Amino acid sequence: MNTILSRNKNYTRDKRIFDLVVTFFLLVILSPLFLLIGFMVRIMIGTPVFFRQNRSGKDGKPFIINKFCTMTNERGKNGNLLTDADRLNPLGRFLRRTSMDELPELLNVIKGEMSLVGPRPLLMQYLDRYTPEQMCRHNVRPGITGWAQVNGRNAISWEEKFQLDVWYVKNQSFWLDLNILWLTVYRVLQRQGISQKGQATCQPFKGRKE
Repeated sequence: MNTILSRNKNYTRDKRIFDLVVTFFLLVILSPLFLLIGFMVRIMIGTPVFFRQNRSGKDGKPFIINKFCTMTNERGKNGNLLTDADRLNPLGRFLRRTSMDELPELLNVIKGEMSLVGPRPLLMQYLDRYTPEQMCRHNVRPGITGWAQVNGRNAISWEEKFQLDVWYVKNQSFWLDLNILWLTVYRVLQRQGISQKGQATCQPFKGRKE
């Protein structure tokens, strides 16, 4: 038992060090791209440039996620926001297809709110909709990418995503993380699973009874 706890502690420590080293490197290398995307979002989509929203982190604790905005704030005659599909312009679609809208989440990694690899952070209101098994996804830091993202992303059902998330939590290892990072690059180049069929993004999770 002590051996397992020591192994888990070492993995958690090494993963955090790896996250910081890789993230600092990416922030330096990608800083010109950050500025370019920010400028294009400001011109073609408007303000704010960054999308910030409360998400559930490790142990269900809230944090503010950072992403590039991909939707305009266009409203209809009744004053209500238009549908996601109507507010998602060509630049927004491109950023989503290439996952470049996720780049500001590197700042969340630096702050320790996220990891490079882990279950994706979801809305706070989903917390009371999970089964006890699904809630296990919050035993680790959420990630920019994860096992569910490289095995279907938004093209699979919520139940399938959570099964993959829980499997990752129970089987996490440094080599699995490296494999997920490699597969993420491959999936991004393929541009698959970006949205659910017939949806601009994906349907909200409504929960289900056990």
